Amino acid sequence: MLDIKYIREHADEIRRGAQAKRIVCDVDRLVALDSRRRELQLQLDQLRQQVNEMGGQVGLYRNLKWYEKQGLNKEQAEQKANELQTQLADIKQRIKSLDDEESRVLPEFEQLMLTIPQPPDPEVPLGEGEGGDEIRRWGEPRTFDFEFKDHVQLGQQLGILDLERGVKLAGSRNYVLMGDGARLYAAVLRLAGDLLIERGYRAMQVPVLVKESAMYGTGYFPTGREQAYLCERDELSLVGTAEVPLTALHSDEILNEGELPKRFFAQSCCFRREAGAGGKDTYGLYRVHLFDKVEQVILCRNDREESRRFHAEILQNAEDMMQKLEIPYRVLNIWTSDLGMGQVQKFDIEAWMPSRKSYGETHSASRFYEFQARRLNLRYKTGDKKNHYCHTLNNTMIALPRVLIPLLELNQLRDGTVMIPSALRPYMNGQERLTPS
Repeated sequence: MLDIKYIREHADEIRRGAQAKRIVCDVDRLVALDSRRRELQLQLDQLRQQVNEMGGQVGLYRNLKWYEKQGLNKEQAEQKANELQTQLADIKQRIKSLDDEESRVLPEFEQLMLTIPQPPDPEVPLGEGEGGDEIRRWGEPRTFDFEFKDHVQLGQQLGILDLERGVKLAGSRNYVLMGDGARLYAAVLRLAGDLLIERGYRAMQVPVLVKESAMYGTGYFPTGREQAYLCERDELSLVGTAEVPLTALHSDEILNEGELPKRFFAQSCCFRREAGAGGKDTYGLYRVHLFDKVEQVILCRNDREESRRFHAEILQNAEDMMQKLEIPYRVLNIWTSDLGMGQVQKFDIEAWMPSRKSYGETHSASRFYEFQARRLNLRYKTGDKKNHYCHTLNNTMIALPRVLIPLLELNQLRDGTVMIPSALRPYMNGQERLTPS
């Protein structure tokens, strides 16, 4: 959420930013409602002050000692008190009318505030559609001198992947991992967590079923509501990322400046309905409803240059993880048209996936400045006793099962076995390859 004062003073910038992000919002209506809201507040404050003052005067006119000092008799004092009471009744009726109007204006104002996107930073490239400008690559895509198999063929041949029973249990876009598949899955997650612990990030175990306030606060509601699994009876939502509970952890709190930055990470189950995906990426493990992710979150001071430095840090953490896994990748500076409501800049990492004959997204690193913190009322106090909204950032460290696609496909051998990257072997009891079970 943006500061309404900033929106008033930079309405043209907000409009341009929304257009660049391809987000529809009514800035003019919001500004008009804000103007009326402030007028109502001013009028109500003035009228309520009059009520307080005139109510006190009525009491004085009915106080014997006071009105006699004013040279009034009882009848004169009572007449004056009655006149004031008549005026008070008119004012109270006016207050009620304004209150009724305010009760109509405020909900619309608050709802529109949730639809206003944060403008992208100047270094974000303009674009149309999904994608971004490539800024670097690491590693070379492997070429094969034999007919390679995709991850589904490999998984079935090795006896570690069962898509049919996943669908039987939970419908489309579900899967079952078995034996070494489940062990490899866990090994990747453990490696990611250990790398972040080495770098000073605090491990967290957080709820994945959260109140809707956390979803609104992090910007996933209202616009992304169709992607979430909802438990309407309990007014709870399953999260699509541990970013939600980690970022909302200190909502409605005032931290001390000395506590910042806070570097968190959490491994969690994640749930996404993939609404609107239709028949897109239905094959294999690329786009599924349930997955596990290690997510990085940083809360820092309200300083844009500091935010940029931490953005580079969380991106580098993820790149180092991909290099540990020996997976070729590229980094994209995502176009304005592919940014979300609160993101001012986002970098995606895309892994080379032989079966797709292209790079596929595996990570998204985003910075938000104070957009999420305003929604969450997440602040910190400086040495001069002033309160400021925090800045928030997040990035995937690793997400599974999607990363199993390049892990299996890139490391396959002619005989159908799959080599295990050396960084994962300590988590697999020294095992060097996957063989049919």
